[in-house]
Amino acid sequence: MCWTPAASPGLHLTYPHYTDLIGCTRCTVLRAPHITSQGVQSHKLQWGWNREIASGNANFAFRLYHLIASQNTRQNIFFSPLSISFALAMLSTGAGGDTQTQILEGLGFNLTKLSLPEIHEGFRLVQHRLSHPSTSTEPSIKVGNVLILSQDLQLLSDFVSATKASYDSKVLLSNFRDTEATTRLINNYVKEKTHGKIRDLVSGLSPNERMVLVNYIFFQGLWKKPFPSSEGFVADFYVDENTVVKVPMMLQDDQQHWYLDDRYVPCTVLRMDYKNDAVAFFILPQKGKMKEVEQMLSPDMLTRWNRLLQKRKVSLQFPKFSISNSYALDEILPYLGFQDLFTHHADFSHINQDEKLQLSKVFHKAVLEVNEVGTEAAASTAISVMFFSKPKKRVLVFNQPFFAVIYSTSTQNILFMGKVFNPTA
Repeated sequence: MCWTPAASPGLHLTYPHYTDLIGCTRCTVLRAPHITSQGVQSHKLQWGWNREIASGNANFAFRLYHLIASQNTRQNIFFSPLSISFALAMLSTGAGGDTQTQILEGLGFNLTKLSLPEIHEGFRLVQHRLSHPSTSTEPSIKVGNVLILSQDLQLLSDFVSATKASYDSKVLLSNFRDTEATTRLINNYVKEKTHGKIRDLVSGLSPNERMVLVNYIFFQGLWKKPFPSSEGFVADFYVDENTVVKVPMMLQDDQQHWYLDDRYVPCTVLRMDYKNDAVAFFILPQKGKMKEVEQMLSPDMLTRWNRLLQKRKVSLQFPKFSISNSYALDEILPYLGFQDLFTHHADFSHINQDEKLQLSKVFHKAVLEVNEVGTEAAASTAISVMFFSKPKKRVLVFNQPFFAVIYSTSTQNILFMGKVFNPTA
């Protein structure tokens, strides 16, 4: 479903609840530029498919976040759930039997509502929309996957064509026995695709590897309302009761922003819009309420916050920072239902029929830079609120840990999400 909140028009979150708001007149429909080889008709690709894809991706995003957060309670968290979903959905084209089912259900898809061709076509539409933004001629989001296989494998042609058609993915063959050359091949490929933002993604490859999956995403967003570069200053950022760090702070005075002081969840929510088809939500817990707010993060809560946002005149102080995180997803995904992928039970018979393959490594790295002009992100707090004499103006000071969600308005998908615990770490 889709809705346009009365308070914040132009943004549609497509999660499956709030069905009373389904009468939206501004829903975005992703239309296929052609009919796929599976014979899926473009006239069927209406909002329902996009809703199911976006809903599955959102549920997967928050499940993955909570799992990572449970293991990283006092660290920065930043990853791209959409690029990970792309990579795993692409991998499902080469899977069969229970392995394929585990991948698709692990990604949050209800296979009684979506067929396999519909899922692949839905992802292709998301990829197409990201590559063809409505507000500019140059795409500011690039997402892709690369599957590296041992060079002695005989790949099935249907697999290669399917991954290219639906996911614009690259399949590379390499000699894993030469681990140095393979590492260099992968790292150079990702470095090029992310404009140098992600370097040295892969390390520690074994000569016994047969199949490695890498995904990447690059995002460059320009604020609709940039911060004046001359207004910056250095300020304290309170990581916790015992840790205070110095950060460059950006200042923006007397600007209209979408804003919410939540009466029921102890936090403040700020939405900042980009010039392109994306927005950023910054969720700032009250002092001592970080864990409580974190436990309440969900697709429904993000939908609720967006529905309640109101445009307010805000004087904003926001840190300028860059954070980077790497994740070995092969150690994380089994806890989300992807049990067979990394074991001898894996069925990748649609990739190669001569050898029983299993996935050995899944690498993911994300980088976030926030500055006066906007945001550059790549992947392969309390808040002080004070009143001035004019009651409708707020001063928001982001000087304690906060959560961040970067959301694609054109595809209704979460591009990035995370927690800024220490902007200097």
